[in-house]
Amino acid sequence: MRYQHLAKIEERELLPGLRVRFVHSESMTLAYWNISAGADLPSHDHPHEQVVNVIEGSFELTVGKETRELGPGDVVVIPSGISHGGKARTACRIIDVFHPVREDYR
Repeated sequence: MRYQHLAKIEERELLPGLRVRFVHSESMTLAYWNISAGADLPSHDHPHEQVVNVIEGSFELTVGKETRELGPGDVVVIPSGISHGGKARTACRIIDVFHPVREDYR
């Protein structure tokens, strides 16, 4: 078992306005995002299953051909290989869970 405190994990800016802290287990990666209002997440896909959890703010997410405005409490399951992207309408806090581990984020 490994204990961590989120504030002690290095925050990285992967794209302009998209700052994140990662926690990795043996089988999954958790991404704790702090996203600035207006930040864009370009459309992309990856082989990982992803679960998006909106904690604060408003985020417009497009999965495949469907676009929805997400807010606190909204959860989206994105299957492996499906294109997705979006834009922060306000400042957001989002937690993503990826399975299997995102080795590219270690």
